[in-house]
Amino acid sequence: MQSSIPYRQNSRQPSRQLSTDPRNELHPYVDHYIGIDVGTGSARACIMNDHGDIVGVASENIGLWQPQTGYYEQSTTDIWRCICTSVRRAMDMHNIDRHSIRGIGFDATCSLAVFAEDTDEPVCITGPNFDNKDGNDRNVVLWLDHRPVAETEKINATKHNLLRYVGGKMSIEMEIPKVLWLKNNMPKELFDRCKFYDLTDALTHIATGNETRSYCSVVCKQGFIPVGVDGSVKGWQEDFLKEIGLEDLCEDNFKRMGGVDKVNGNYLTAGELVGTLSEKAAADMGLQPGIAVGSGVIDAYAGWIGTVGAKVKLDDDRLDMDAPKNDVSQAFTRLAAVAGTSTCHLAMSKEPVFVNGVWGPYRDVLLPEYWMAEGGQSATGELLKHVIETHPAFHEAHSVAETFNTNIYDYLNEHLREMAEREKAPDISWLGRHFFFYGDLFGNRSPVADPNMKGSVIGLSSDKSLDGLALYYYATMEFIALQTHQIVSTMNKSGHAISSIFMSGSQCQNDILMQLVAAACDMPVLIPRYVHAAVVHGAAMLGAKAASTDKDGKSEPLWDIMDRYSKAGKMVKPSKDANLKRLLAKKYEVFLEQCESQQRYRSDVDAAVEGWTKAA
Repeated sequence: MQSSIPYRQNSRQPSRQLSTDPRNELHPYVDHYIGIDVGTGSARACIMNDHGDIVGVASENIGLWQPQTGYYEQSTTDIWRCICTSVRRAMDMHNIDRHSIRGIGFDATCSLAVFAEDTDEPVCITGPNFDNKDGNDRNVVLWLDHRPVAETEKINATKHNLLRYVGGKMSIEMEIPKVLWLKNNMPKELFDRCKFYDLTDALTHIATGNETRSYCSVVCKQGFIPVGVDGSVKGWQEDFLKEIGLEDLCEDNFKRMGGVDKVNGNYLTAGELVGTLSEKAAADMGLQPGIAVGSGVIDAYAGWIGTVGAKVKLDDDRLDMDAPKNDVSQAFTRLAAVAGTSTCHLAMSKEPVFVNGVWGPYRDVLLPEYWMAEGGQSATGELLKHVIETHPAFHEAHSVAETFNTNIYDYLNEHLREMAEREKAPDISWLGRHFFFYGDLFGNRSPVADPNMKGSVIGLSSDKSLDGLALYYYATMEFIALQTHQIVSTMNKSGHAISSIFMSGSQCQNDILMQLVAAACDMPVLIPRYVHAAVVHGAAMLGAKAASTDKDGKSEPLWDIMDRYSKAGKMVKPSKDANLKRLLAKKYEVFLEQCESQQRYRSDVDAAVEGWTKAA
């Protein structure tokens, strides 16, 4: 691949040019890279210097539309506006010279973006008319949109071989079910004009004008099998698409999905050079045109990039930036847990590891020739929020938290400590010893892979007090920790070698939750320096990789960039308290029984009412 970026004598290191901006007189030789993270609720821009330090962050809330229950829609027009506002604000607030920006990396939620093939304009995905009458360009079906229930069932009923690479079942959160829903509901003449992108690929397209797709997007969420894997010839599986009713997408060598690599398409691994920032995109962002733009990744995968490269000494309770260079093999023992509304669990392996209920194995999506697996919890942050806000004592707790000028999570953690002290409990976990909460209120992503899973409670009382809320809140944290243990142990039993968890996201600040995860999994939990910005920090590293591209199209290995730029944080070691270990081990047995019994109860009842079902 020929790069339009000027050749650098030392192509494996960032270029260093003298800044002429008087504001940078104290640091005249500084290059910067921009990471852009598009989450469910906001777009963020992070500016990273050539030492890996974050020197500026800004964000802007994204519009979200819910025309029906279970429908979630966004607009790339609105998202791009939020991105540009965030970039401009981060640059201005922190006095960054725009001439110092060398590379840009994107990550985004695994959402489906739809454009017109002939005009490149957004195509409305809002039924029943799909006419964009409100003028919002709602062309994004968000990852958590659950409209394609029937389509997902049809896809999984094929039992096609590619389903092996998504844990045995394609999730309703993935993009092919959403494309099939659009075909089943859109006017044919409109659907026939559509081309489809994962959101991060849509953003690199807007930024550069290029039609390049990222392996992370198409392999993880669109049923693409890299060439050479399991006999795959073109990546896209023609027989599968025809069997589910998407034969239209096979035309012109799958052009509407991105084409065939090196025939009528271009596919890149994380951070490889897509192209350079166009004149229009640069004007929108307030930047110089010609900046290197790296191939993007799904947001959780940027969390892996931003965390697992940290230098770790597991024997002395610290992460150490002066430790010897990481070898890439160390990544095989490190699980990245990217926690937000939901939590994704990412693990790398040298060889493919198949795990029921865990998505993947995916080849080439982050590092060439290596494999990724993705487990997950459908709701963690959202589950905590739901449990707290639906309890009768929520308003009282919220009011008290405001009085103490703190958030409700920190307040409830302190309340749990006070309860333990008042009851002379040996540990906070003692308070919830007879309370058993199973929390799949939003379905199960891993390892059961059943969107119909629900919650259950044993030990429910009539307590409406703050104590009752705190106990329910504790039980929810315990559930998150026990389910993390279930996912990790399932992955390890199948062939992974996970021995530490690298967390990112706001949940890292919850010390009780982190202690529970470490204790339940019996392994250390590593928390990054940039707790809130680990994902967007990872995106900036993609920009650094793109900027390292030489005249022959070769760039510095992403792992080397991660090793150089990752920042030390802190470690939470698992408890050595034998009583706590026995308690959590017994609670885990109950947790598994609650999980299994729910499935058995549903099956037994369905069998009992089979006559009604057939009559209906």
